[in-house]
Amino acid sequence: MELAGEDDAFAAYEARAAAGEPELAAPGVALARTLDAARARTLAYTRRVSDVVGHTAASVESARTLLEAASLSREGTVAVRARDVRGESGVSTGDAERELGGVLVDRGYAVDLDDPDNVLRVIFAGERCFVGWLLVESVRDYGSRKPTDRPFFQPGSMAPLDARAFANIAGAKPGARILDPMCGTGGTLIEAGLVGAAPVGVDAQAKMAAGARTNLDAYLDGDTHVVRGDATALPFRDDAVDGVVFDAPYGRQSKIARHTLRDLVSGALEEARRVAPQGVLVADRSWCDEAEDAGWTVDATFERRVHRSLVRHVHVLRSDE
Repeated sequence: MELAGEDDAFAAYEARAAAGEPELAAPGVALARTLDAARARTLAYTRRVSDVVGHTAASVESARTLLEAASLSREGTVAVRARDVRGESGVSTGDAERELGGVLVDRGYAVDLDDPDNVLRVIFAGERCFVGWLLVESVRDYGSRKPTDRPFFQPGSMAPLDARAFANIAGAKPGARILDPMCGTGGTLIEAGLVGAAPVGVDAQAKMAAGARTNLDAYLDGDTHVVRGDATALPFRDDAVDGVVFDAPYGRQSKIARHTLRDLVSGALEEARRVAPQGVLVADRSWCDEAEDAGWTVDATFERRVHRSLVRHVHVLRSDE
């Protein structure tokens, strides 16, 4: 799995949505034994997934030796695509493509650089090289959904790339129901819906709920619901959804309606625990104690730097029941 971004641990965690327990193998690379190819296309922080032929030391000579010894059963035309992850290995990707392409030609394959039937990925990552046949590429269309281009926009809206990752971690997939109890302009709900989940939104402000509804209608067809409501008293039965994801108000907002910020987040966590078995809380600080007090197990935490004055704290929440 070729990971995107700079936070490999976060990317590998999101990749669990499509692969069985990915393990980091080198900078920007994770290995997994199973794959749901359809879901891999929806990952934000995984660019490509390949079927591994083998791995070796990070040199063109080692990669060539590996490929010469490999059993190859692909049919059709081929092309070789090499990459030096983050430019750390110093290997010439052009030399790698020529050398390994020559091996394939010697093995009887015809090369088609424009529209090959098979693409051999050669990934140099740190001191390792990974060779494999490309299986799937994720869809990279996030620029078409920039918050400023939506029908309803408010400053502070989350970028679609991160919203997709958080939705995936929260359990978004075809057939799932994903709730954002502080949905704002609806960014995470849009991304959950595009993955195939049924999005459900709640916001305390009528203006935001109406705006989120407008945005969802612009990008999604089908089963979407957004209502005005209180995240600390959700209008849903127990276990009503499959996952919850929300971006808590940041510290500069000391009071939200009748709640203090701590009361709001604590209450929202308790309600989220009542209606869902898993979730993701994004905030500008750690809320681990409050999450555990609400009955959650904090399965993982990540810090995602947005800019100099903002670091998002990501809490991955699971129920033990």
